[in-house]
Amino acid sequence: MCSKRGMAGWGPGSGAVVTVVAAMILTGCGGQRQGDATGGGIPAPAAVPPATSGSPASQAPVKVRLVDHAGLMQEVERHRGKVVVLDCWSTSCPPCVKEFPGLVKLAAAHGDRVRCLSLCFDYDGLGKPGDLVPPVEAFLEKVGAGKVVNLLSSEEADSLYRKLDLVSVPAIFIWKPDGSLAVRYDDDMAARELGRPFTYADVETTVADLVAD
Repeated sequence: MCSKRGMAGWGPGSGAVVTVVAAMILTGCGGQRQGDATGGGIPAPAAVPPATSGSPASQAPVKVRLVDHAGLMQEVERHRGKVVVLDCWSTSCPPCVKEFPGLVKLAAAHGDRVRCLSLCFDYDGLGKPGDLVPPVEAFLEKVGAGKVVNLLSSEEADSLYRKLDLVSVPAIFIWKPDGSLAVRYDDDMAARELGRPFTYADVETTVADLVAD
């Protein structure tokens, strides 16, 4: 596990009941600047299997939008009324890359009842955030993430970690349709309640229960 980030609470600031839920999918990858692994500002993506040819997700075009913390909060709130799943990840994080297809499958399985979002933490403050859009889009195209609302942080990763009260990525946030927190999956919760790292199978169970309510 990478070293911890500074902690700070994340709230909507407008009275909306939106509480951030950090969740570790496997052993986290955080606590280091995303460019450090390659010595530059653009991290080298880990290998990942392509999306299944002909699947609904693989046919939808991928678009990545830059957002800061405020924009992210607005995006989450915009989908109130649906179950919202936010996957925080980085192309330089092998566990993130390995588990990301689970988000794609979740989006394809639940349609309009669930809104799946991804937030990429690749920007480390070097260069311009927009320079990272092409490589991030390339990864997302490869996994067929067209049905996911794909976001790229325009804020430096260290700053966003603090604002989201995250220790590391991968992390997942899940909200109920009323905007309240459904569950917080993170490394501490997984160790305490599951006795193991959690995976998208756990996320799917939570989402299925919320959709069924």
